[in-house]
Amino acid sequence: MESDAVAALKSSIVLANHILLHHQVLDGFGHVSARHPERPDRFLLAKRMAPGLVTEGDILDFGLDGEPAEDGGEPTFLERFIHSELYKARPDVQAVVHSHAPTMVAVGLVRENPLRAVCHTCGFLGTGVPLFEIRDTAGDATNLLITNRALGAALADSLGDAAIVLMRGHGFTAIGPSVAHAVYRAVYAEINARIQTGAAQLGTIVPMTRAEADAAEETADLQVERNWAFWRDLVQA
Repeated sequence: MESDAVAALKSSIVLANHILLHHQVLDGFGHVSARHPERPDRFLLAKRMAPGLVTEGDILDFGLDGEPAEDGGEPTFLERFIHSELYKARPDVQAVVHSHAPTMVAVGLVRENPLRAVCHTCGFLGTGVPLFEIRDTAGDATNLLITNRALGAALADSLGDAAIVLMRGHGFTAIGPSVAHAVYRAVYAEINARIQTGAAQLGTIVPMTRAEADAAEETADLQVERNWAFWRDLVQA
């Protein structure tokens, strides 16, 4: 029988999927996971399905090898190795969001104008976001998906100590110290990308400095708490 902590975390994962769907950060694709609250060598992730359909009963327990802890024959995401390798590489990571949000895909294609924090709600983006180029690891004939541990490890290496990593032609992955933080970052990364690409059509962008981004991030806990409560009530209404 699962504990209250596991049940609560599964509920948060379901809620995260619905919030991200509402904000068009997820659609029929994408996924959200969380590190197991009692087993740091495991994580929770839904079986392979559209985010809007996920329920608590669809969430499975995985090991850091990316495989289900118990093989019940359930279909699993091809890109579960995004999650397993990030949890393995970053002990501080407690939640992961992988998204194909369109503006983030767009900014990941243009090297001359990298994504950076341009508004005060996005200090976590800093002065630049790392870009994962799958060709550097697997050549120029892949389907761009992270379908094995080696590619997941390469993605984790590209992320480094950042909060977001862009994936050229694919999307992005966000991490956080909680499900709410990872969701906040995923939503506002896409918002920041829209603002940045829109402003670029008007003239020269004035991005935040590193000091400004760091100062903005000092209020992140309050921003996350406020938005999570609002988004929770919005999707549950």
